[in-house]
Amino acid sequence: MGATSTEDRILAALERDAQASYADIAESAGVSKPTVRKYIKKLEDDGVIVGYSADVDPKKLSSQSIALVGIDVESERYVEASRALKSLDSVESLYTSSGDHMLMAEVRASDGDSLGDVISEEILSIDGVTAAHPSFLQERLK
Repeated sequence: MGATSTEDRILAALERDAQASYADIAESAGVSKPTVRKYIKKLEDDGVIVGYSADVDPKKLSSQSIALVGIDVESERYVEASRALKSLDSVESLYTSSGDHMLMAEVRASDGDSLGDVISEEILSIDGVTAAHPSFLQERLK
């Protein structure tokens, strides 16, 4: 199987298909089903695998709009603002970022107008948030 570790091969198989059976992952990674089960349990316990999700094509969502929002926060309010952002139902995921913005959020709402309302009325109203720069997702290419 080369220099790639068993753990890396199992993770790669899961990243290709989070719904793959242990048998499918075992075949792909070149190990037994009990080995897959053991590694997945360890990866979950260690916090490497934090959940399983479905990839969504925003263009095919008739009832939802999605935006990636770059968020700038005052340094002294970072912890409180991050906590407030995580508590918003419309924030699907929140990441720290080393790019143009301190945080990146995946925000979902029923349509573009509602998404704009979430950004202007919920995100920008959080104490410490100084800017929110949305990029509306249109079509998944990969």
